Amino acid sequence: MPALRADFLDVPLAARCSPRQRKFAEIMERHSVAVGAGLPAYLDPTSGLAVFTAQFLADRDYCCDSGCRHCPYARD
Repeated sequence: MPALRADFLDVPLAARCSPRQRKFAEIMERHSVAVGAGLPAYLDPTSGLAVFTAQFLADRDYCCDSGCRHCPYARD
């Protein structure tokens, strides 16, 4: 099992959510609010789809290898 990234709550994996992505600031704000409220997910401002938070994914204690935007696990 990969180790948790030190910055997993603050920085999504760049390949999955780059700062150049449309509405990046809003995405990160929604993520932060959801984590602070203890919610497992938030709604993506572009697609309207639910996105799991890094905290929820870390609390599951395993990586599903599905390419989650906020995957908390370190990757090579």
